Amino acid sequence: MEQADALSVLEQKILRAAEVVAELRHEKEAALKAASESNDLRKRVSELTRELDTVRSERDALRADKDVVRKRLEKLLQQIDAISAT
Repeated sequence: MEQADALSVLEQKILRAAEVVAELRHEKEAALKAASESNDLRKRVSELTRELDTVRSERDALRADKDVVRKRLEKLLQQIDAISAT
């Protein structure tokens, strides 16, 4: 009878160990998937940061061009006013 009880206890321990192993495998797969998604997101953030830097540079260049055009127009308007005044 003791052997049957000991065998039953051992069987329960083995079944529980198998369940724990299955759970750990599932958790490992989930962790690997999350890590992969995290790496993908990091790459996307890096790409978007580079794009943002490019857009900012273009914006600054356009603002500088706008200022040059504005100043040239102001000079032309001053010249027109000067011609009109004479």
